[in-house]
Amino acid sequence: MSAAGTAALVVAPVLLGALTQRTTGLGLALVGGPFLVAVLGPRDGVSFGNALQVVLCLVVLARTRHGVDVRAATLLLVGAVVAVPLGVVVVGVLPEGPLLVVVGALALAAVLLSLVPRLGSRLRGTPGALVAGAVAGFVNVTAGVGGPAISAFALARRWSTEVLVPTAQVVLLVINLVALLSKGLPRLDGAVWGAGLAGIAVGVVLGGLVHDRLRPETARRVVILLALAGAVATLVRGLLTL
Repeated sequence: MSAAGTAALVVAPVLLGALTQRTTGLGLALVGGPFLVAVLGPRDGVSFGNALQVVLCLVVLARTRHGVDVRAATLLLVGAVVAVPLGVVVVGVLPEGPLLVVVGALALAAVLLSLVPRLGSRLRGTPGALVAGAVAGFVNVTAGVGGPAISAFALARRWSTEVLVPTAQVVLLVINLVALLSKGLPRLDGAVWGAGLAGIAVGVVLGGLVHDRLRPETARRVVILLALAGAVATLVRGLLTL
């Protein structure tokens, strides 16, 4: 496929993912990630997604940084930093199928836990933040999907999107940057990079408009659906490759 054709296929999923992430706090990895892997292949697709996430998080943070929960973001990142080396080791030991099953099950359990009031309350304190961050870091480095664990923590604390969106960007920025530094930039044509950046720019603008009109309860439902979709998709992918 020509570079122009590849670039054309990249724009739509990146735009939709950026729109969703600007609106709810996450979305590029869940919405756009599978399409990027399908178009660019597993290695370049994931690395390209990591690079775009870094750019997207910076852009969204520039507009929403005043809503960051600094303490929660710090605790989540401490947990993530501790878990990333473990994830790197596990990636080298477990075959892809069992690894994805473990990752998907962890993410799904975290989301479901957050939806049960009595159990979800355990995610609200410092231990919950550290655990959620650890799961996010582990899942991101092993499967590129750290969003569900962050969503679980946010749902348990009943954050509004004004807090979730910027705080999630801080955590996603760091863990995607770490992943990118460990793997390096993908070697892609300039047209593909241009298409990805254009998709981010348009998606962020449209996402800002949607965010301003989105009711809090609707935003919460979208976050739940995205988090569940990401966890289930990872689990199913693992089961299919066993």
